[in-house]
Amino acid sequence: MALRFTVQGDDERETAEGWQLLLDAGLAPAMPPRQLTDQRWMARAVPATKAPAGDDPSRGPGVS
Repeated sequence: MALRFTVQGDDERETAEGWQLLLDAGLAPAMPPRQLTDQRWMARAVPATKAPAGDDPSRGPGVS
């Protein structure tokens, strides 16, 4: 399951401000503010990715 967080605004400034709130909350940018049809603006962010399971030294050997 993929999570996406979306901001919609009436103009670019409003959408950029909402998008910045998502980024400030620790999400990663997925789509910068852009104008869609019908004069709508949208931006997206996704959860920040974590290191692969094999890179965690606290997991011990043989744990995948």
